Amino acid sequence: MKAIIGFCALALSLGTMAQAATISTTLTVSATGALSATAVTATGTATMPNVFSGNGTFSGTLPIAGFGGSNVIGTFTITLSGGTLAGTLTLPVALLTGLLGGTTTTGTGSATITGGTGTYSGYTGSFQAVSGSGAATSATAFTLTLTGAGTINTTGGTTTTPTPAITAVQNNYSYILPGLPNFGIAPGALFIIKGSNLNSQPLSSLQSSAAPGVPLTLNGTSISVTVNGTTTQPAIYYSSPSQLGAVLPSTTPVGTGTITVTNSGQASAPAPILVVQSALGLDTLYGTGTGQGVASDPNFNFLGPTNSASPGEVINLWGSGVGADTANDDRTYPLKEDNLTNIPMQVYIGGIPAAITYRGRSQFPGVDQVQVTIPTGVPTGCFVGVVAVSGNIVSNSVTIPVGVAGAPCTDPNIGISSSTSSTLSGKTSVNFGYLSLSQSTAPGTGASAAPVTSSLALAEFQNQTGAAFGSSSGGSAASIGSCIVTAPMVLAAGILPTITGLDAGTITVNGPGGSQTLNAVPTTAFYEASLPTGYIPAAGGSFTFNGTGGATVGQFSTTLNFPSPLVWTNMSSVSTISRSQGVPVTWTGGGAGSYVVIGGGSTATVGGQQVTVSFTCAAPASAGQFTVPSYILLALPAGSGTLAVDNYSNPQTFTATGLDIGYQFAGSSVSINATYN
Repeated sequence: MKAIIGFCALALSLGTMAQAATISTTLTVSATGALSATAVTATGTATMPNVFSGNGTFSGTLPIAGFGGSNVIGTFTITLSGGTLAGTLTLPVALLTGLLGGTTTTGTGSATITGGTGTYSGYTGSFQAVSGSGAATSATAFTLTLTGAGTINTTGGTTTTPTPAITAVQNNYSYILPGLPNFGIAPGALFIIKGSNLNSQPLSSLQSSAAPGVPLTLNGTSISVTVNGTTTQPAIYYSSPSQLGAVLPSTTPVGTGTITVTNSGQASAPAPILVVQSALGLDTLYGTGTGQGVASDPNFNFLGPTNSASPGEVINLWGSGVGADTANDDRTYPLKEDNLTNIPMQVYIGGIPAAITYRGRSQFPGVDQVQVTIPTGVPTGCFVGVVAVSGNIVSNSVTIPVGVAGAPCTDPNIGISSSTSSTLSGKTSVNFGYLSLSQSTAPGTGASAAPVTSSLALAEFQNQTGAAFGSSSGGSAASIGSCIVTAPMVLAAGILPTITGLDAGTITVNGPGGSQTLNAVPTTAFYEASLPTGYIPAAGGSFTFNGTGGATVGQFSTTLNFPSPLVWTNMSSVSTISRSQGVPVTWTGGGAGSYVVIGGGSTATVGGQQVTVSFTCAAPASAGQFTVPSYILLALPAGSGTLAVDNYSNPQTFTATGLDIGYQFAGSSVSINATYN
């Protein structure tokens, strides 16, 4: 059974700024200043979101004569893509005299935009409260930061539209990079175009798909795709100077072609596009392309840490890229819900094939729904891997919770309960810490060099937003029996957290080999200590972390057990890997009740840059073996890389005043160089 639900606006994760003649923006300047005989000059960078490219250079001059009053009035120029903005800057005399006197000073002034050139001809604006701060670097030099919110009026002037440029074309949900083996845009898919000067207005509102449908031209921008002699025009959901969201028409043939963006009559250079029959991108809760997938139970409640799916239950996966449905126009809601059984597809949940009951549109243009039954025998957990495969095209990897239907998930890999994780994700900010003790053996440098073993004690204490804490908690985790792939991506706005280190005082670790003090790493939230050879006994042992307490984190003492290392028994025979066949890994030993992580990755040149794609699989140590599936390895580029087998203790929590959550684990890792064919 399918449903009409309003997933489109949620899944696109767009802003709601409407087209207007007045642009709201924030002026941020970071500059260095110098004093000459006649003036104070400053040069640096300027950021103005929503004003075309938004980033440029700043140059300002404040005359010495102006120091006679309470304010100094000077001129400035901001150079952006396509032209310049000119204006006047008013700053308090006390701000500059304090800086030139060698002190750190703050003050509030104002700025105006009086005109511009090129794209910005006729622009005016006002920034009534510009905060300034700075620090002296010498008797005649200082650093200066200016910030202020204001508006820029775009009416009354003529503009010359700069030439748009396309830098990337990606699926709206998977963010898989062009050039990777599982890249492709399917007909009927929602995709994004990244670049510059793609539109001459700020971020538009999300366009409705109600009749007459998503527009073919938005704010003067249109898109053209040509493949095998056939040209189609995608409908545009939203536009901005740096990104467009559009739906590739189902009538677009498969093959290698070109895509062009035209902005107010200016056409971009054609960029390549690869159109494939099917390339599903699975939506993720935080819009990162990896981590918790957007999935729902039979009643269309979202699956999450406190609402698990169960084996035998039919669930809905959401994304885009199932493939062409020429019975629909890819523009107008509601679309027909055709089950596209002609398109080959297999979904794996926890490494087991899942029966597909529906694959097709969700009635919204570009937004697809895939209904699957969770197979019997799927290992339960909070991060059960989900991957869809069509031919040799593998989707991005996401995770879902599997356990008792409607109940919180449980997973020994987490270290914290699912209910606690869910609660913390909803907080404005979270103070968390973790402690780890690790021993790693890696290949030495040079063809004949012996492996190198090193041991490290690590502690991290930091504050970050709750939403970011939730998004990172499962980004690279895999439940027992599952695998996930982590590929390079661009995070959606607001996902990158603001991280602040927390002071935990002096931290030591004590074990059979004595006591070691962890050193604070400057400008980070880490404390670490490289441990001497033999500090961790061959059979493992018990270690105690002690913290004296600091400005934020209170005193603590907690014991951590290091498991006896396992032995990777087929290490010598798996250095050359056929991605289409998978790779078996075998071992003996390991700590009782512990788990094994098999990980690796390969590096290749994609789009002129070195790109690494990695995978992570988890298995109980008692199993003694695990085979990394071919559909996981097919997402990696052919090339050189690594393969590793890690054995970790199950994470446990510890407490300290000032922390919302603390967790700890210990384990060993052995890695080898590998070639992925």
